[in-house]
Parts: sequence; structure tokens; C-alpha cells
Amino acid sequence: MTTTAPPSPAPPVARRRDRSARGFGPLLLRLHFYAGILVAPFLLVAALTGLAYVFAPQLERAVYADELVVAEPGGPARPLAEQIAAARAAHPEGTLTTVRPGHGDATTQIDFTSPELDEEHRHTVYVNPYTGAVTGRLTTWWASTPLKTWLDDLHRNLHLGDLGRHYSEFAASWLGVIAVGGLILWWRRQRGNRTARRLLTPDLSARKGVRRTRGWHAATGVWLTAGLLVLAATGLTWSRYAGDNFSVAVDALQGSRPSVSTSLTGAGAQPSGGHHGGGSGSGTASTAADPAAADRVVRVARDHGLSGPLEITVPEDAATAWSVGQIRNEWPVGRDVVAVDAATGTVVDRVDFADWPLLAKLTRWGINAHMGTLFGLVNQLLLAALAVGLVCVIGWGYRMWWQRRPTRAGRRALAGAPPARGAWQQLPTWGVVAGVPLVFALGWALPLFGVPLAAFLLFDIAAGAVRGRRRPPVPVSPAPAGR
Repeated sequence: MTTTAPPSPAPPVARRRDRSARGFGPLLLRLHFYAGILVAPFLLVAALTGLAYVFAPQLERAVYADELVVAEPGGPARPLAEQIAAARAAHPEGTLTTVRPGHGDATTQIDFTSPELDEEHRHTVYVNPYTGAVTGRLTTWWASTPLKTWLDDLHRNLHLGDLGRHYSEFAASWLGVIAVGGLILWWRRQRGNRTARRLLTPDLSARKGVRRTRGWHAATGVWLTAGLLVLAATGLTWSRYAGDNFSVAVDALQGSRPSVSTSLTGAGAQPSGGHHGGGSGSGTASTAADPAAADRVVRVARDHGLSGPLEITVPEDAATAWSVGQIRNEWPVGRDVVAVDAATGTVVDRVDFADWPLLAKLTRWGINAHMGTLFGLVNQLLLAALAVGLVCVIGWGYRMWWQRRPTRAGRRALAGAPPARGAWQQLPTWGVVAGVPLVFALGWALPLFGVPLAAFLLFDIAAGAVRGRRRPPVPVSPAPAGR
């Protein structure tokens, strides 16, 4: 009788490999792969258009040098009343709304409404503050020149209106997920040998191939992660759907920016003299405010500590106070605002940037950083580096996909195969219980993340089920003959 040796136990290495295959890694890898393939084109467009927008201030000064820049600055500035009068003479139609006094080599900008323009656009007349001569006129959007507006629309919506805004919100919604997912995958890959050098520098020991490309892709992504997260978060604040949810959350947390009150009570403003509309009389709503009071209003604002560039909002009537606010977007940000009664020269209300809620300050700083104005040229160069780095990471990602393609005869393909299906089934129970509500919450806050993610998961499950039905049954081996 032959004695059969008992089967040897499975080696411990295999058990460790089986445990490592379970968890979040496989699902994260599959999501990162498909998100990189499908979202990367939108991120590439956002990076390139954002790179163009970063240097809008320099482009503006070059294209609109006559309107924006004083050729020979110096000497005392002419009274604002005189500059407004010159602008009115050059643009007799429309209502005066806003004045931004020139400083240094910058011209004074004076905005007028027009019946053919919407509420966001103005005709802006540019005046040399030292001579009072009009240097030009442009149709602006929130004080932005046509070139800057064109670049802004290109980055936000590709000049496609509300439909185009979906592209930028989709890209921003997934940017943070892709960046954090890639960081976690790179961290997992370095298991057992995690050093700063291996995490932050590419693997140059591999001369070519997917290993070398992955090193450049991952290491560069690590350096970019923090900046990309800031760009994603700040970009979503003014997106269409996520931006609305953000505004609701800010209001609920009482983190909105406070506004100055321009309401005048009592007898109202008294006549202040001057021209263009006359005095204010009894201060009734039908009496127009006098533009000649601009000099006095600015003097009061300066006396109350408002320094740097200012924006003066002209009231519609003499029963409303003038609003004077700082518009310094560089660090330290200056956003103090005062409401001035032009008739008495008194400040009737004031809101300082220091008194803003923390959430409002963070939003303001984030917007300025996203637009490249918070730290001046340094901010612009950092944004340019982020954009170029993101373009490179996307390029290396597609290169890896191509390098991993089958090349053997009979199995050739144009690109590499995706990670195996069914990764979501390998999640631990606690991960499902904790992760599903979290993903639902994130998907509700970021609809253009949640909806595509749900579509991907449903497609993945359906494709796996169809493939399972088509797979031929595994033949059953015959039972071994008895002893």
C-alpha cells in the first residue's frame, strides 16, 4: 500500500500577498487609472488656459498701455472732480458708478453704465491723473479689460457659457481626488523602504521603461499635491454647483463677508456744491449725488486710515452714503471699507478686513492666490510652475499607459490594460460602512464628482456581471482514483 505524503502548508509569503491584495489599494488604483485617463484631458485644458491667465496683468499692460499706464508719472494729481468731468465729457451718456483713482503710473478708471450693457459690464474711461487728459475707453467686466476677461472666460468655460462651466468644475472636482489618490498609491509602493529621497525624487536607476516614467510621474506629483489641492478648493468656490453648496455652507457657518451700510438716516445729506447733477437739497431719493464730492469723500477715507489703491462707489442719490474701499489684493490684503456722508464729511459705517470672519478671510486669500495676485510675481511664478508640472504629470501618465501595452505577437494593443475589475468587492467591511456615507457626502457637495463616480461604479459592476455570464464554465477535474 502506497502512503501519500500530507500536503505541505502554503508558504507564508503567499498569505501575505493575499492580505495585501485586499483593502483600499486595488480600488484606489483602478479609480486613479480611469480618472487619469478620462479626467486628464480636462485637467490639461485647465492647466494650459490657467497658465495663459496667470500672466494677464503683464499682457494687459502691454496691450492696453495707452489706457492703463501713464507715460510720464509725477507731480500732484488733478482733483478727482476735474478727472470725472473730463471722463463725462468723453462719455456723456450713462450713469457714473465707480471711480478708482490712479496712483503711481496707473491711470484713473471711471466706470459708467450703459443701456446696451448688462449689470456686470461697464464703459470705463481712463484718465491721466496728473494732466486730466482722457487716455482711452474700454468695455470692462468687473473692471477687467477685454483681454483679461477673454482669458478668464477661456479658463472658466471655454467661451461656452454655462455649459462650458461644467468642464472646469468637473476638472476641479476630481483634481484633489486624483492628487491624493496618487500620493497614497506612491506611499504604498514604497512600503518597506520609505525615505524622503525615494518619495520626493524619481527613480533614476531605471534607464528607461515604465518604472522610470512612473518615478517622474509620482515624484513630481508629490511636489505638486499641496498646490493642486489649493487650486481645486479655491476653484470650486465659484463653480456652478459646488460653488452654490459652498455659499450655503458659508452662510450657515456665518462666514460670509460683512458689507458696509450706506443708508443715511435723519435729514440726509446737505448740498455740497459742484457740478454734474447739482446739490442734494433735502436728501430725497430723487436727488442725484454730486460727483464733485469725490475729493472730499476720498480725503475723509484717507484720514480714517484707508491706504493704497481705492475704489469709490458713487451713490445713486444723495440720501445714500458714498462707499470707499481698499482694493489691495497683495499680501497683506487691504479690504477696509468706509461709508462716508458726503454732506457732513463723517464716516457713518465701517468694516475692516481684520473684523471679517475667518472663513471669509480664507476665501479672500484663496481667491487671490488662485488668481496670482496674493504674492505678486512670486505667486504668478508658482502658479506657472504648478501648471507646467501638471502638464508633465499628465504626459507621463499617458506614457505609462502606452509603455504597459502588450507587445507580444498576437497580443498587441495600443495601450496597457486597466487594473482588474471587482476591486470594490475587496474592501473590508469597516471600510464600506465608513466610506459609503463619506463618499455620498462628498458627492452631494461636489456633484460633478459624485455623478461620474456613481456612473463608473455602476458600469464597472454591470460590465463585470456581463463578463461573468460570458465566461465559459471551469471544467471539473475527475476525482482521483481510490487506493
